[in-house]
Amino acid sequence: MKNIAVIGSGTMGNGIAHVFVQNGYKVSLIDISEDSLKKAVATIDKNLGRQVEKGTLTKEVKNQAIANITTTTFLKEGVKDAELVIEAATENIDLKLKIFREIDENTRPETILTSNTSSISITKIASVTKSPDKVIGMHFMNPVPIMKLVEVIRGYSTSDAVTKVVMDLSVALGKVPVEVNDYPGFIANRILMPMINESIYSLYERVAGVEEIDTVMKLGMAHPMGPLQLADFIGLDICLSILNVLYSGFGNPKYAPCPLLVNMVQAGHKGIKSGIGFYKYTPGSKDLAVADRFRK
Repeated sequence: MKNIAVIGSGTMGNGIAHVFVQNGYKVSLIDISEDSLKKAVATIDKNLGRQVEKGTLTKEVKNQAIANITTTTFLKEGVKDAELVIEAATENIDLKLKIFREIDENTRPETILTSNTSSISITKIASVTKSPDKVIGMHFMNPVPIMKLVEVIRGYSTSDAVTKVVMDLSVALGKVPVEVNDYPGFIANRILMPMINESIYSLYERVAGVEEIDTVMKLGMAHPMGPLQLADFIGLDICLSILNVLYSGFGNPKYAPCPLLVNMVQAGHKGIKSGIGFYKYTPGSKDLAVADRFRK
């Protein structure tokens, strides 16, 4: 397997493409925007350059990696020769179903179709294809070039053979794959999101402030990043979407999103991507400042 197609050139898509081309695979990177594709390739080039500067990658490998990327705004063209397709589009069920219908129509019968979804049902996605046994989840963690985990999600019909191929492929990329079954939130987000939600509830109920909550979890639980800062990093809109999937899927009130999170997303305060969430962010600066609304 050498030909990979990645649909979506945003943070996750370009990170996934980076990892594949760095390991010698040819990647067709697909997006609806030519500008987004140019930005994605520039990001990959910059990040590979950092690895060269650190001595973890040779310049020759970097140059070959960039040469292994082709870009297109035409999905049909981008996936036609792929042996494996990874969908990394926005976390929206209707969009993903539309993409998978189109992928299914334009790939060979033996092509493995994967989704980088963080919570949406692989079984549901597979149901719109002719070969649900060849559909599987391949949930990378952000930032993809650094994080080792790949959550490999088996849909209801996913075959043992396809699961083995994806597990082995993850290892070949230098990742650590963990096989899980297809239930809302899988494992990573089923555990992580209730923790983030409870942190937001603690702020909402004025148990403690933003910095206090994050400090307790960093110093008391050895987390590298506090849950509120992590929520900003993930995107508050993504956190809300995943919690809604959990709440809808299980019908359990413990997964109900905190009203504060709902209001923040409605106000456009989505974390790093919007420049403000629980913290406010200045472009080019790593300094953190609590958002004015949450200052004491």
